[in-house]
Amino acid sequence: MTGAGYGLLAVLLLASAALFLWNRWRMRRLLRRLDRMLDEAIRGDFREEAFDETLLSAVETKLAHYLGASAVSAVHLREERDKIKSLIADISHQTKTPIANVLLYTQLLEEQAPEDCRACTAALGEQARKLQSLIEALVKTSRLETGVLVLHPRPGPLGPMLEAAAGQLVPRAAEKGLELVLEPTAVEAVFDPKWTAEAVCNLIDNAVKYTPAGRVTVSARAYELFARVDVEDTGPGIPEEELAKLFQRFYRGGAASGAEGVGVGLYLVRQIAQGQGGYVKAFSQPGKGAKFSLFLPRN
Repeated sequence: MTGAGYGLLAVLLLASAALFLWNRWRMRRLLRRLDRMLDEAIRGDFREEAFDETLLSAVETKLAHYLGASAVSAVHLREERDKIKSLIADISHQTKTPIANVLLYTQLLEEQAPEDCRACTAALGEQARKLQSLIEALVKTSRLETGVLVLHPRPGPLGPMLEAAAGQLVPRAAEKGLELVLEPTAVEAVFDPKWTAEAVCNLIDNAVKYTPAGRVTVSARAYELFARVDVEDTGPGIPEEELAKLFQRFYRGGAASGAEGVGVGLYLVRQIAQGQGGYVKAFSQPGKGAKFSLFLPRN
């Protein structure tokens, strides 16, 4: 090859290298711009810029339009959530006083009404208390679902929380002649004490409500990743086809038709469990009682 040929080859090689480096620089610049756009979208302060008419720029423009629409949707979502928060607060505030007054006047009627009217006033009071429980449960679940109430899990022993929760249901169990047993435990987990106690109370209340005789046992076990709180009863049990539906809002099984309740308690338990990285399961065989297990993370 002549000297001119070597020179031409060198020029071609340099041109190829320059073209390769230029294309790589363009690609890196594009990726940096896309990365910046995504960071801005995540922060919520994305703004569309002016782009040229190249194919790569067209991709940027489409992404810009998509992110712009997403930002608008996020704003609308926040606005709707704020409206729901205000609505929940209004419902909670506006219903407390009327229901309290109904319960007060019902109590006065029960004390002063003739003997033949007391059954009616007692029924009125019972329905008012049921309405109060329903509204309180719906407000709690709505606050959890919309983020008005945020769970604050922290490491700690389960024993004191379980003792406090079971203590609230001891009188009710005694009224039915049931034995409520809390097994001692040193298990620790990561949980929100207030809301986890609410979930455990709902599970124990459910067990007491549907157990005609025998005992209700509360215990805790530790595993590698989760701690498990069990509430087990000696009631009639739950049909297998109903187990998957128990934690749906307002669901009530066939055995619950004659018992008090509105079908929100177990749904609230599931929301509380999921809100702190846990879950809840039910195990049962007809005629052999039921066991509800609340799983809580240990780390």
